[in-house]
Amino acid sequence: MTAASTPAAHRANAKQANSCSTARADANLRALNNHNPIIAALDVPDAARALALAEQLAPAVGAFKIGKELFVAEGPDIVRRVRDTGAAVFLDLKFHDIPNTVAKAVASAARLDVQMLTVHASGGTEMLRAAQAAADDAENTPLILGVTVLTSMNEADLTEIGIQKNPAQQVQHLATLATAAGLKGLVCSPKEIIPLRAILPPETQLITPGIRPAGTDTGDQKRVLTPPQAIEAGASWLVIGRPICAAENPRAATEAILDSLAGSAK
Repeated sequence: MTAASTPAAHRANAKQANSCSTARADANLRALNNHNPIIAALDVPDAARALALAEQLAPAVGAFKIGKELFVAEGPDIVRRVRDTGAAVFLDLKFHDIPNTVAKAVASAARLDVQMLTVHASGGTEMLRAAQAAADDAENTPLILGVTVLTSMNEADLTEIGIQKNPAQQVQHLATLATAAGLKGLVCSPKEIIPLRAILPPETQLITPGIRPAGTDTGDQKRVLTPPQAIEAGASWLVIGRPICAAENPRAATEAILDSLAGSAK
């Protein structure tokens, strides 16, 4: 048996590989932490509209969210084209499947050079661990975000599907499960941020949809805060869709949100 094939050598190689993947993940987190907190949701049906918004908004936002509608319509190439604007990409496909399938999907997404990627925390510990391991093994490690309770759901909706908890309780349960499985970020309603900050590691990234600037329509979102309220509560990122992308002037709408955040920080 050669020195390179001894058990000790295998353990050393595994330790080195784990160290490299951890370093990549930590570097990605540092880059994400030095950021403009606005994620503009490109919730549009085609590449033409998405890219027009991306070109207009790239200098004013921290990242773009690409969800199911746009990804299914345009395929992986839309991720590459949005990345060409220089902005980070949050790929919000909410993977939820058996662990092996989710791991392979995460590996494929990582090859697209996305910075953030969602999986359903309700998929369970083994699925979450598989997702995080696949991300750690990638050359460009994305931040894996556990989706807790959709912001369109209230207690009656949870009861309907057999969950005997209110949204806040279910969010805390799934958040604890996800971070114990190794995830470093979560998607949650802004109104769950304060209780989550009390129970989760301080470095946990909290990504919050359900953000509506003061005076705008809440639409189908049932648990909302304004951008300054969410940041004050402890949000890391703010996912904002219709108030920006459906505005008459999306760039001006974005800059108004940034102004509100700057004003609240004074």
